[in-house]
Amino acid sequence: MPRKAQNESVPDLNAAPGGAAAVDRALSLLSAFQPGDEALSLAQFAERTQLYKSTVLRLLASLEHARLIRRQDDGRYALGLEIARLHGLYAASQSLDRLVLPVLRTLAAATGESAAYHVRQDQGDSWVRLCQFRVDSSHVVRDHVRAGDLLPNDRGAGARVLIAFGPEAERPRGAKERKLYDAIRAQGYCALVGDRTAELAGISAPVFHADGRLAAAVTLTMPTHRYDEGYVGPVRAAAKELSGQV
Repeated sequence: MPRKAQNESVPDLNAAPGGAAAVDRALSLLSAFQPGDEALSLAQFAERTQLYKSTVLRLLASLEHARLIRRQDDGRYALGLEIARLHGLYAASQSLDRLVLPVLRTLAAATGESAAYHVRQDQGDSWVRLCQFRVDSSHVVRDHVRAGDLLPNDRGAGARVLIAFGPEAERPRGAKERKLYDAIRAQGYCALVGDRTAELAGISAPVFHADGRLAAAVTLTMPTHRYDEGYVGPVRAAAKELSGQV
């Protein structure tokens, strides 16, 4: 039978209601880092969290596997590269929202439909489409996607734009789809009805970095019965306004 700690650990004292104890304990190791710390020893982790060293070692193994922690040659543990990646995403989103959201609000107000900003999010050998920002339609009937949702990377106007203007090697090689993506690049936008879901229509246009690389897709979605080709102009104008700024 395992020994019971004389004092409750820091994560147990600050457990998330309804959360997972193992996750609370793993996160407590990350929170153990303080200003000025370059790396921590096993003993320091145990002292700061009041967890057994054996427990700390198991948690560190998981954090190291996720690249949130890295073990140094001297046996101490430092923050891993995944922390830097997440910080970069956070910093980018915090600065991007001041640029992107006003443009999406203007687009949604002008059309009455839902406006979103979709980006590629790499996942190993593949990628998913992330709805990074979203402004909902004022209509009661609309699609219910939220910022942070992951969407198909092969269906929907936003996905088609991310494919058409993304790496050429990733474009489908079938004649029918190749013709579709050639047309999207030629016209500078994608407008489709019933592509991701039969009840929805979408119009999307690419946003580019200053160096010409694809940054994102601005996408307007609506129920198929409210589809209006006249919305192509506002969507393209919104994408053009953001291009070079992101």
